[in-house]
Amino acid sequence: MADTNSNTPTDTAPEKSPSASPTSSRSVTHTVNGSHKFVIQGYSLAKGMGPGKHIASDEFTVGGFQWAVYFYPDGKNVEDNSTYVSIFIALASDGTDVRALFELTLVDQSGKGKHKVHSHFERSLESGPYTLKYRGSMWGYKRFLRRSTLENSDYLKDDCLQINCTVGVVVSSIEHPHSQTISVPESNIGAHFGALLENLEGSDVTFNVDGENFQAHRLILAARSPIFRSDFLNMIEGSEEIIVKDLEPNVFKALLHFVYTDSIAEDVVVSASSSSSESCVGDNFMAKLLAAADKYGLERLRLMCESHLCKSLSVRSVAQLLSFAEEHHATELKAVCLRFAAMNLGAVMQSKGFELLKENNPSLQSEILKTLAQQCGEVSGNGSKSRSVWAQLSDGGDSNGRRVRQRTQ
Repeated sequence: MADTNSNTPTDTAPEKSPSASPTSSRSVTHTVNGSHKFVIQGYSLAKGMGPGKHIASDEFTVGGFQWAVYFYPDGKNVEDNSTYVSIFIALASDGTDVRALFELTLVDQSGKGKHKVHSHFERSLESGPYTLKYRGSMWGYKRFLRRSTLENSDYLKDDCLQINCTVGVVVSSIEHPHSQTISVPESNIGAHFGALLENLEGSDVTFNVDGENFQAHRLILAARSPIFRSDFLNMIEGSEEIIVKDLEPNVFKALLHFVYTDSIAEDVVVSASSSSSESCVGDNFMAKLLAAADKYGLERLRLMCESHLCKSLSVRSVAQLLSFAEEHHATELKAVCLRFAAMNLGAVMQSKGFELLKENNPSLQSEILKTLAQQCGEVSGNGSKSRSVWAQLSDGGDSNGRRVRQRTQ
């Protein structure tokens, strides 16, 4: 009899491996919105430029793309015989298949609120957002409004129109949920140093500015400004007072506030914003602060002042600002002034400031013409019709000092 193996193996089910934790993500599609106000002063003078020709707003940025508003006073279509005005929003930068929502509003200037609005927002779109295929693509209305209706309406006041434009660029992103989050507050180091300036604890130097004293801390000032650092190194031992010349006390106070907080005081910004853009540059507080920033080597403060001053550019003020920027090494402001002056050269040449510029800074006049030549070259290089320097000398701005640009498709 054969032996029997009592340890014969039997079939068993395989063990299950532990399952991985489930993961998740979420696609979120929304719009990045931005608005632009386009004021057209001198409507009656814009008429007659011809169908298909338009006035363009400054370019503005929404959702990472550049946009512009085009207004056609004689309509976009030749066959309409100037019966309608046309308004469009154009993609002014490189882009492919840019999806967006748009809104165009012709403002009722009577105060009654009866605006003429065409909008994609707050309504269902059967085919989804509008797609602009390439640079120069537009959305708008060839027959936005009959010209006769416009000219007898409250949309036109003192020969002026206002068009409000809103663009919502469609963007999508993937969100990954996080089970734990910790909120980190914004840095408040500026507030701490600002408090140190206010309570003067540990101050070890005094500045005499036109008879008014300001106490401060040498280490902080030396760390922020190479000029302050040099002043302290050259101080006579035992001396605790520095006399500051050529600065007004309120300007020096604003400068100290920046040194300690890395910001411009809110009341200074409000005061500077309310001052007239047509006043002498030398009387502008932000210009005085820029000059102080240049004197003490505070480059960030100087750039902040440049940014503020460029917002007040006009045909009347640009020549003064250009000379001022040259004097105080404000390179960004100078570049903005050169471009603005070149684009509006005919009107700028009629200003009093330009006469002074020719007398005191003739080299800047040459730089304006050089900038104009470069702009004409860029336009020609893009395939558009360039205009000669002499054509530029005869137009480019209205009598109110506003910039007006006209383009031909």
